[in-house]
Amino acid sequence: MKTRLLQYWENFRSSFWFVPSIMAAAAALLAVVGVQLDLALKNTQVEGWWVYRGGAEGARAVLSVVAGSMISVAGTVFSITIVALTLASSQFGPRLLRNFMRDTVNQFVLGVFTSTFLFCLLVLRTVRGIDDDQFVPHLSITLGVVLAVASLAVLIYFIHHTSVSIQVTHLISEVSRELRETITRLYPERDDGRDLASLDARATEPSFAEDATAAIAARSHGYLLAIDVERLRRIATDNDAIILLGLRPGQFALEGSPLARLSPRERVSEDIERSINQAFVWGTDRIPNQDVECAVSQLVEIALRALSPGINDPFTAINCIDWLGDSIGFLSSRSEPSKYLNDEKGQMRVVTRPVAFGGVVDAAFNQIRQAARTNAAVTIRLLEVIGLLLQRGLSNDRRQVLLDHAEMIWRGAQDALPEESDRRDVDERYQVVQRKWSLSERP
Repeated sequence: MKTRLLQYWENFRSSFWFVPSIMAAAAALLAVVGVQLDLALKNTQVEGWWVYRGGAEGARAVLSVVAGSMISVAGTVFSITIVALTLASSQFGPRLLRNFMRDTVNQFVLGVFTSTFLFCLLVLRTVRGIDDDQFVPHLSITLGVVLAVASLAVLIYFIHHTSVSIQVTHLISEVSRELRETITRLYPERDDGRDLASLDARATEPSFAEDATAAIAARSHGYLLAIDVERLRRIATDNDAIILLGLRPGQFALEGSPLARLSPRERVSEDIERSINQAFVWGTDRIPNQDVECAVSQLVEIALRALSPGINDPFTAINCIDWLGDSIGFLSSRSEPSKYLNDEKGQMRVVTRPVAFGGVVDAAFNQIRQAARTNAAVTIRLLEVIGLLLQRGLSNDRRQVLLDHAEMIWRGAQDALPEESDRRDVDERYQVVQRKWSLSERP
């Protein structure tokens, strides 16, 4: 249940309507409270230079000007946002639109202008200019003017924020920050230097013959966004069974395709199959909440677009490689998650499919290596980043993963680079990687 609620919250955060709607509701409540306060102080003279003291006609003019200007500026803000989204989609990739959509600054700015408009509109309808029933909400009008001044400051900041947010270096750093958050969420800290994955390797996993397990078919389709593993553990424990997952977050599934397997097969029932399906959250696009490869692929997509003939911007690709190297270095300091979930008695209940260190490195480097075979600068930077990662005191299996990638990069460059001096530079960097690999070798 918690996993599904978190997914709903993520959907709200990624929408333009949620924050402005909350702010508009707050503005309506504030208008009601302000008018009621003015009614309570109707026969009281409120002192202060800052309080509006004009008549009904002046009050209508002030509120009309503020409301009209706010809705006009809100349209301008929306237009600027659409331009930024169009630019991001065409230059950086449509999958990065989510980062702009969930930007709280954009949502807050739009909410400020629509809320100020609504506040002034609601206060305006209470102004009465009839002699025997005259009412001018002085405090509410003053508050409307204050909101208009604050909106002007917000507009200035919004222009600055938009000009910064569409810069590719800022976008890459933000995506990298999100990748680090995903790694922190999915990969636990090392416990006294022990790696959970290495403990899994020494664990004895029961053999599950296909005819001894029952396939659980997917009742939905799309990208798997999240898995409620705690719910699966409870289901398996209550039915004295073991659930073997066939998918991990980020993968696409067809309706009716195998989602998981249940052992022993005699435990399967309609209720269990329905309960297992309810533990999976589906969507139309990947998100990085439980999918580390999604965040990696966003950086890779920026790099691939930069390397395309239409853009030909190797400096952006190198920037992506630097941040990918930083994230992989951060990942190397953490333990790989265990794929086994046990109950309180230590009995295995769920077998998951986490992404190992090698899988993250493959997702980060494979496509860039393939696209940059003819680009000496990008190829050299790939080798330099791998050399830096080898200095972090990694385990032998992780070091071997990096060395394998360095060898593939070197072979591709030797085959694709036409200039002898470029091949020589690549060869020198590869030899440096080999030396660092030898020096960092563990007994």
